[in-house]
Amino acid sequence: MGKSLYQKVWEAHAVGHLADGRTQLFIGTHLIHEVTSPQAFGMLRDLGLTVKYPGRTFATVDHIVPTEHQDAPADPLAAEMMDALQKNADDFGVTYFDLKSGKQGIVHVVGPEQGITQPGTTIACGDSHTATHGAFGAIAFGIGTTQVRDVLATQTMAMEQLKVRRIEVSGTLRPGVYAKDVILHIIRLLGAKGGIGYCYEYAGPVFDAMSMEERMTVCNMSIEGGARCGYVNPDARTVAYLKGRPYVDMSDFDATATRWLSFASDQDAIFDDLVTIDAGDIEPTVTWGISPDHGIAISENIPDPAHAADALEKASIVEALAYMKLPAGAPIAGTKIDVAFLGSCTNGRLSDFREVARYIQGHHVAKGVKAIAVPGSQIVAHQCQQEGIDKIFEAAGFEWRAAGCSMCLAMNPDKLVGDQLCASSSNRNFKGRQGSPTGRTVLMSPVMVAAAAITGAITDARVLFELEPAAAVA
Repeated sequence: MGKSLYQKVWEAHAVGHLADGRTQLFIGTHLIHEVTSPQAFGMLRDLGLTVKYPGRTFATVDHIVPTEHQDAPADPLAAEMMDALQKNADDFGVTYFDLKSGKQGIVHVVGPEQGITQPGTTIACGDSHTATHGAFGAIAFGIGTTQVRDVLATQTMAMEQLKVRRIEVSGTLRPGVYAKDVILHIIRLLGAKGGIGYCYEYAGPVFDAMSMEERMTVCNMSIEGGARCGYVNPDARTVAYLKGRPYVDMSDFDATATRWLSFASDQDAIFDDLVTIDAGDIEPTVTWGISPDHGIAISENIPDPAHAADALEKASIVEALAYMKLPAGAPIAGTKIDVAFLGSCTNGRLSDFREVARYIQGHHVAKGVKAIAVPGSQIVAHQCQQEGIDKIFEAAGFEWRAAGCSMCLAMNPDKLVGDQLCASSSNRNFKGRQGSPTGRTVLMSPVMVAAAAITGAITDARVLFELEPAAAVA
């Protein structure tokens, strides 16, 4: 009987089995940042412990770092956390990509671009969106601060083995439909809790055709669907992306590539569940509520609680609409926005900015809309500058910022004010997620964010940018 990639990686990293049924799993790569690591290092000091394998731990600063005036954080707590990360990296011999390195950025952008993220490995980080790294055929998951301590001290952690759900998307995506739409559509279908207890394997022609950065977008939001992790099987595209990157061993690359590819799921692998989706059913998708599974196609109307399937769904819709201040049954298209945010570990990579830059030339951000573009790393920012992408954004009325998590979450100066509504390329639309207890978030693809910024309202980018014939959009 064949095995899935998840089974292969799990077995390759199992170092022991506990009486309670959990497996002691070796963690091949540990990524840390300034928010969840200080307490863990503090516990190591209290216990008189060292980092077991410092060469397997990599640090960067992203969550609290400002995207303006980075050399002098206005928040004393932010400065303190950054100083603590520097000291901990120095004291324990951990590699640290700081603001002066030219390699700093969101941890889930830095890992892949440095070649630290590799197929067939286990990757842990004190951040829920660690699932991003599954795009490379790794088993990657977020952990809590106590587990960060455990991994630092032992390079292992105890886990229960997950079930594996294979999600196949067949066919070809239509123009104007992106990886972000695919994952929002999946979460809408399966629910925000549908993946609890599962690892998601993304497979089929649509994922095969995706670039590595598009696969990262999909895997990134596995957690929003309730899954602990998600992955795409490694292939020639994976190998080509990693070849020559700083932390990839090039001494016998052919052998390395062969080993990477061997972790892919066998053709006769057995899965716990199988979901099939037709790419033709996926439209540009946006959220309307306060959970990532509150998603609809741009052509659809906001749900009406009167048409809910049951009392629980009705209550959920009523609560979401009250918070979002949206009218039941009205088209989502045309909803006015106040802020447009392009960035985050979901959609802050070079390809995201390249794609938007293709369409915003000749357009300008609508009056009254604050639009910011935030590269996911210093390297992404440098690449954009080399190609003149930053100038294109600035000419269109976007603020071009320095690398960081920015407005994805409320841990730095980039925050919503009052009940502002933000068209966001990030991953979560929870109440208060973007810094204001009454701020409202609508998730969408980067090109859809650009369309909303330009028109001042949630807009079908296919129409605005003429991405496909009008008859096909109707």
